Amino acid sequence: MATIKNPILTGFNPDPSICRVGEDYYIAVSTFEWFPGVGIYHSKDLKNWQLVSRPIDRLSQLNMIGNPDSGGVWAPQLSYSDDKFHLIYSDIKVTDGNWKDGHNYLATCDTIDGEWSDPVYLNSSGFDPSLFHDEDGKKYLVNMCWDHRVGSHSFYGIVLQEYSAQEKKLVGKQEIIFKGTDVKLTEAPHLYKWNGYYYLLTAEGGTRFDHQATIARSKNINGPYEVHPENPLITSFPYPRNPLQKAGHASIVQTHTDEWFLVHLTGRPLSREGQALLDPRGYCPLGRETAIQRLEWKEDWPYVVGGNQPSLEVEGPNIPEVTWEKNPEKDDFDHNVLGLDFQTLRIPLGENIMSLTDNPGHLRLYGKESLTSKFTQAHVARRWQHFEFTAETKLKFNPDTFQQSAGLVNYYNTENWTSLQISWNEEKGRILELMTCDNFTFGQPLLGNEIIIPEDAEYVYLRVEVKTDTYQYSYSFGEDKWVEIPVTFQSYKLSDDYVRGGGFFTGAFVGMQCQDTSGQSLPADFDYFVYKPV
Repeated sequence: MATIKNPILTGFNPDPSICRVGEDYYIAVSTFEWFPGVGIYHSKDLKNWQLVSRPIDRLSQLNMIGNPDSGGVWAPQLSYSDDKFHLIYSDIKVTDGNWKDGHNYLATCDTIDGEWSDPVYLNSSGFDPSLFHDEDGKKYLVNMCWDHRVGSHSFYGIVLQEYSAQEKKLVGKQEIIFKGTDVKLTEAPHLYKWNGYYYLLTAEGGTRFDHQATIARSKNINGPYEVHPENPLITSFPYPRNPLQKAGHASIVQTHTDEWFLVHLTGRPLSREGQALLDPRGYCPLGRETAIQRLEWKEDWPYVVGGNQPSLEVEGPNIPEVTWEKNPEKDDFDHNVLGLDFQTLRIPLGENIMSLTDNPGHLRLYGKESLTSKFTQAHVARRWQHFEFTAETKLKFNPDTFQQSAGLVNYYNTENWTSLQISWNEEKGRILELMTCDNFTFGQPLLGNEIIIPEDAEYVYLRVEVKTDTYQYSYSFGEDKWVEIPVTFQSYKLSDDYVRGGGFFTGAFVGMQCQDTSGQSLPADFDYFVYKPV
């Protein structure tokens, strides 16, 4: 049995939903405003995982244009029944204020990496929908129900309704089956049936440091549900020194070797030498990640082995280890499709915005809106997945107005980012400049000292080096001579725990962006992109 080190999915990979098909294991995770929607990972041994699918990949399935930061796809749920995969997902349109306007959908596919169906609309009563396939062939949808009324607790309870696969719609009566415990904020319901009991697994306490997974059981699917005698099933809240914080939002799997595991959301805060342990408890620039724990059964209740807090290492299942080929660190953009690690914001970028063929061997981005736009950004990025890494690109861009810029971006959301970019200055011509956005306060650290790009430099090389707590940009006008820019940025400012408002569910990204607010759509050509863990 191999030892599994946590987290198993590093970087922004939250709200895991695990599904077994024969001897194959799949985890679906949330993607929020990043497109395509949903990431699905595949494993043979629960230890080694590979990203194999981004199923919600066209506008007929998901159009998030104008969605708020951290809106979009919340908590997808993956299941397998009737010889096909079922994927339940949301599109959350409003995150702030008294309402959470969102719509819940079902897509299906015969294979995990095939073309998924156009969605069946389910309901809009609340988020975190999940489909349960009962032994008698009936199917049920559960989701949390949102209460917008002034003075009410917003999390009204878990609602159950039957789903008719023949009619492709919800049928029968909606019923609130569980109001949660006094911890409240009851969400993320998943239903299971084992040994004569229905088990309802939920998340409570909110997805920050107070997070937990709560489990309850009933002989009847409609309840009443009795809560686990030693609830919560897992949490990090009483254990501030545990390196895996925020534990909650979980999903259970029984292996083909008859062992039991729980996957759950977690976050790894940066260490804060000399600072108070409890408040604030820390910052997680890698966002909310996925970890796994072993479960054992006592008197028809599951327990996390070793106690109800997460462990950094767990004993894997009795399955031979199966490793995957590592993704290459360098993408030369020699293919006609983007690699699965890359995503765009809110919408797929059509040929008029992004092309891998207009200048073969390059990713061409036609300049669109600014990094603060919730509509059309020409921005292609990937998650930060390590505390220490370098990212690098080689860029050809010839602006003739200050309204045109292109470069390397470290991005959390429209209100929190930094960029090293090529732009244009009336006196200096082509320049390299830094732009920053810090909770919607803007800065230009090199203002007046912009770096002049030599006229004979066809390409400019841009690099960022992330060193856990800080990161710095460098540039080169030829491959060998890198010049570090003497401006240090703080990693914690690209974390869920730093940003303001209702949008704090994603994680830091690094990528390539081109903007042209003059409306001329000037293209930028990126020759390669490197993401290299240290």
